[in-house]
Amino acid sequence: MEQKAVQERIEKLRAEIDRLRYEYHVLDRPQTDDVVYSSLMAELKDLEEKYPEFRSETSPTVRIGGVALDKFVKVRHRVRQWSFNDIFSFEELKKWEERVIRLIDKQSKVESRKLGLSGGYCVETKIDGLKVILEYEKGKLVRAATRGDGLVGEDVTHNVRTIKSIPLVLNVPVSLVAVGEIWLPKKELMRLNADREKNNEEPFANTRNAAAGSIRQLDPNIAAGRNLNSFIYDIDWMDGVGLSQPKTQTEELDLLAKFGFKVNLSHKHFENIAGIQAHYQEMSKRKGEEQYDIDGLVIKIESKEAQEVLGYTGKSPRWGVAYKFPAERTTTVVEDIVVQVGRTGVLTPVAHLRPVRVAGSMVSRATLHNEDEINRLDVRIGDTVVIQKAGDVIPEIVEVLPNMRNGKEREFRMPEKCPICGASVSRQITHDPQPMTEREKKFFTHKSVAHYCTNPKCFAVELEKLIHFVSRKGFDIDGLGEKIVEQLVSEGLVADAADIFELTLGDLEPLERFAEKSAINLVEAIEKSKTIVLSKFLFALGIRYVGEETAVLVTSNEQQVTSGKIRNPEELGKEFSLVRQEQWQTIEGIGPKAAESLVNWFRDVEHQRMLARMSDLGVHFLTNDQRPTTNDRRLGGKTFVLTGELQRFTRDAAKDMIRVYGGKISGSVSKRTDYVVAGESPGSKYNKAIALGVKILSEEEFTQMVG
Repeated sequence: MEQKAVQERIEKLRAEIDRLRYEYHVLDRPQTDDVVYSSLMAELKDLEEKYPEFRSETSPTVRIGGVALDKFVKVRHRVRQWSFNDIFSFEELKKWEERVIRLIDKQSKVESRKLGLSGGYCVETKIDGLKVILEYEKGKLVRAATRGDGLVGEDVTHNVRTIKSIPLVLNVPVSLVAVGEIWLPKKELMRLNADREKNNEEPFANTRNAAAGSIRQLDPNIAAGRNLNSFIYDIDWMDGVGLSQPKTQTEELDLLAKFGFKVNLSHKHFENIAGIQAHYQEMSKRKGEEQYDIDGLVIKIESKEAQEVLGYTGKSPRWGVAYKFPAERTTTVVEDIVVQVGRTGVLTPVAHLRPVRVAGSMVSRATLHNEDEINRLDVRIGDTVVIQKAGDVIPEIVEVLPNMRNGKEREFRMPEKCPICGASVSRQITHDPQPMTEREKKFFTHKSVAHYCTNPKCFAVELEKLIHFVSRKGFDIDGLGEKIVEQLVSEGLVADAADIFELTLGDLEPLERFAEKSAINLVEAIEKSKTIVLSKFLFALGIRYVGEETAVLVTSNEQQVTSGKIRNPEELGKEFSLVRQEQWQTIEGIGPKAAESLVNWFRDVEHQRMLARMSDLGVHFLTNDQRPTTNDRRLGGKTFVLTGELQRFTRDAAKDMIRVYGGKISGSVSKRTDYVVAGESPGSKYNKAIALGVKILSEEEFTQMVG
């Protein structure tokens, strides 16, 4: 970047960070997630380090927090409040430890290992709540305050007194300043948001916002009705007759518990950072199991003597660090928008992003779905955007930061011609809009309009069909990924799905990327795939409007419309070509569009020839008595929707269990949904379930239901 552009970017970042800081810390009305603030701050720090000539004493990177609100009484803290520096990787953790050892060596005449690190580390769970500073005089609570700017906070004693886990009188008549976190249980958030939506109020974005909003109320009855909770984790100052100061961080936590505070018992002692890393990896998987939100670990040197020697920087303690879990949201820049053509001919705009790490992996692309979504978000090439990634879900843009624009951004328009074959493009409604209540209209969109290539033989369409055919939910042919499929098509070895089953060693071995062993493995994988469940075969065909669940509906009720003796693709083609549209619609869950699509696909002569060739090449279906069945219909008639990342099952395994026990799977939440199973990082389906009052099951509750 040229100097002028760098300076302009830095100024934009500073202005936007300061605006977000003001909304978050002063008004307590954040317009976006904490990770957005952190991501922008990280970019600013990086630029200021690379270009020191643009550093400024007024930059957000040299300060913490903000000023107190005028509507509350301002109070000066007895002890200045700090915030821990954030790290995001084991490499950063190792560098922090090395820095600690050097500092102790430099500032102490005692060997660093003897003083600081021989005692190991105390590792606490980092609660995503609201920091509170509690003052006690001779064992009685006299004041509770927010952090504010670290020096001055706001008096919120009237609300904190309503929190039952915070003692009004300590077990020991000691004078002290204690620090902790106020948090709201997840179940309480669901209850609050359901009530707020009934009253046409904006729901809270997360438990942290709800906790902060509760403490920032003038009426203590509001806080009293919200079942707030707390964990206390530090003593900033203590004056107690006959009490000695704790020598370690763990002793300090034990002392707080002795005084009557609620202490999070999840804290652990580790001798080295290798143990911390193993704990971090375990907690990152289990973070969704608790009733409080967790965004990382706080690592503190056990020795209080070492903490005193290390001291503080201008903003943070040197003796501790916050090891944050990978962010599921972050900011980046849209460098371009490119159109891809899918297997059904749909043109999908894809944002090419400045590479950024999110949810533990580097991301350089995000889907924009369609033109309507681009217009709704007002995404432009060059925009700074917020992207989201949950589990294995494709990243998507969820927000644009218009204040970061510099006037050079370019609007995007969908092409009128297919970018692959040059055929004309048409616009079609992807599904019929369903009637919605006035309440639903606030949250959800009626319909979506997509662009389609009108050429049914478009190379991109044919290629995507083949990739879909061999994918994990279809034939699941090991070794036949996207690049190999594209290579086989380009070499003229594969033109349709049936050609895959004719491939031989002689076809593959001469090709680039193929050694003898890899060619043998692929041929064996193709042979193994020739025996397949009928529902997976139907899904693999890529028939429009026939997704995974519709394929299961069709094949589970095949006797309703056919003879029920379908053993191979040729028989499937013959039987299904005789079924009329109204017959398909007698199967519950099969709508008119799916029914029409099934009729058109199976009556196509070329499709029938392809199915016959597959049969000749040995493709056949598992018989009914080979398919997993049970007489247990405990989920009979119940409709489930899955959202978020499951830890104990794959998504497919969870669906199979629901089907085996007579349940149904749906891809969207409606009033007809019985249960939503929510894993980690649930998406919009979770919010819609809350809005519609659909019962939400945790993974543990779901396991008990099917176990």
